Amino acid sequence: MDLFEMKIKKEVDKRIKELISMQQIEGNWDFCFEGGLLTDAYMIILLRVLEIDNEEKLIQELVNRLMVIQNKNGTWSVAPDEMSGDLSCTVLAYTAILYSGLYSPNHPNLRKAKRFIKQQGGLSNTHFMTKWMLAVIGQYKWPAYFYIPMTFMLLPSSSPIHFNHFSSYARVHLLPMIIAANKKFTINNRSAPSLNSLNLHRGIDEWELFSTTRLDNPFKAEMIKLLNLPKYFHRLGYERAEQYMINRIENDGTLFSYASATFYMIYALLALGYKKESPIIKKAIVSLKNLLNKNCNGVHLENSTSTIWDTSLLSYAFQEAQIPANHPSIQKATKYLVNKQQISDTVHLFERKYGGWGFSHNNTLNPDNDDTSAVLRALTRTAQTDKAVYQSWFTGVSYLLSMQNVDGGWAAFEKNKANPILTFLPIDNAKDAAIDPSTPDLTGRVLEFLGNYCGLTIQHPLIKASVYWLLQQQQTNGSWYGRWGVCYIYGTWAAVTGLTAVGISKNALPIKKATNWLKHIQHSDGGWGESCSSSQVRAYTPLSFSTPSQTAWAVDALIQAGHKNSQEVRRGLLYLLRENQDKASFSYPTGIGLPGQFYINYHSYNKVFPLLAFAHYLQKK
Repeated sequence: MDLFEMKIKKEVDKRIKELISMQQIEGNWDFCFEGGLLTDAYMIILLRVLEIDNEEKLIQELVNRLMVIQNKNGTWSVAPDEMSGDLSCTVLAYTAILYSGLYSPNHPNLRKAKRFIKQQGGLSNTHFMTKWMLAVIGQYKWPAYFYIPMTFMLLPSSSPIHFNHFSSYARVHLLPMIIAANKKFTINNRSAPSLNSLNLHRGIDEWELFSTTRLDNPFKAEMIKLLNLPKYFHRLGYERAEQYMINRIENDGTLFSYASATFYMIYALLALGYKKESPIIKKAIVSLKNLLNKNCNGVHLENSTSTIWDTSLLSYAFQEAQIPANHPSIQKATKYLVNKQQISDTVHLFERKYGGWGFSHNNTLNPDNDDTSAVLRALTRTAQTDKAVYQSWFTGVSYLLSMQNVDGGWAAFEKNKANPILTFLPIDNAKDAAIDPSTPDLTGRVLEFLGNYCGLTIQHPLIKASVYWLLQQQQTNGSWYGRWGVCYIYGTWAAVTGLTAVGISKNALPIKKATNWLKHIQHSDGGWGESCSSSQVRAYTPLSFSTPSQTAWAVDALIQAGHKNSQEVRRGLLYLLRENQDKASFSYPTGIGLPGQFYINYHSYNKVFPLLAFAHYLQKK
């Protein structure tokens, strides 16, 4: 081991010691899952419109965070490098702060925000989700023709459009939103502020679902067919929709473990006639409070926790760093993860195999493929000697294999949820949220697991189909697009590590093109950095600075592709070894929830992925 490797080994030991000290008694790790301001703003508004008492301290803490993250020009942004500000974010933050009653509209910061909102065209130019929330609280006009017949819930699976064709994420978010919108539900209180001066286009419904300008919309055509059915079927549809939500309420009271969906559910239940004092709503509010985290650069309401994801990644990284599977830290993590496996399914309307894992600690109904493969990596070594863990592992592998899409790839949550008609739903981000297609990052990560931990190669028919699909997704510059991480660096890392794991030669042209691209975009400081804007413009957009997680992805991809001894890898590792990196590098969000709307700063990422890159550097000869 040369001096550089000894330095890397010393860094690995230091990081592992630190991380072990952070492990919880149950075996998990609890890192902040820091999203945008949406959940914080929603919480302030909810507490005020429902007139919930004794929450002044919480409201003050949430407002403080909003004020801290406001830009100097008075705006709020979806990502830190969006210096000009985002209209929807600014409207939400501005509205929440006014609802708090803690600041006057004449406060200099709020006057700047109001000026920006007007300059950008007012409330009518905001995102669909923002307009929906504003309409619920009586600050924006519900569109006269926004109506999706609830008979939609009764359609047979053979229909061109079926409710289950939507992604699971879309189902639990859109359904409560549709209920409230259909019923034109509004709730407010006497002390609510007025945003009338920001309604710059009164009388113009710019979010009409069935606008006459969308005559060629196939989704609209299918919905119109349902409008003429008898009223009885519409009532039955509402009953089915209500039961659908109730069946997916987690034990803690959240809807499918998401804070965002829980907010929408509360308003939908109120629209259906539930009282705010009803047990189901009171429990939902408590569940939202339980998602508050004081270690998120202030008090922040996490949209979900990332406990399963973080714990599996860290356990796996420890083992890659040669911590044995019988080490107490690994044993505790293994026990925790095995107990979180979802081995039953009582909510879906179709049969499927069981055995996957979800993302958050309270997720018992919604497994996903990325978390499943991540947990399986963490369990593999223990499964070789422990029969109980092996059974869990084997069930999980069977589940993961069963979730391959017909095109050969893997999606996030379910299989074959790519009905193109649903992308015509005339709301923002329909293509990103309404369907759940195969993605290069998910497919690459699953391939990496199946190759390195199950011994499957391109000779296997399932792997061959997956490799073929993945190669078709490569960009002309050699990169791959990542849907759930920022963005082309993430996708390229996942694709390269997946392809090489199943036997694609490191000298193959696609691998060479990918590594050449990664080397080409390396920053002068030795690191890598990519802007969240890449996910919006669908083209690589560099950051002006590097981030540890993106640098680790690039370094790891180069190592797995046979470039361990390259200058690019050495410079990347030197960047990761630096202790005094600026705050912007560590706090920049490198995870994606919804492109252009919701980016995530995983507080675990700058710890786990550099550790993994260091470990793989020491592994490779």
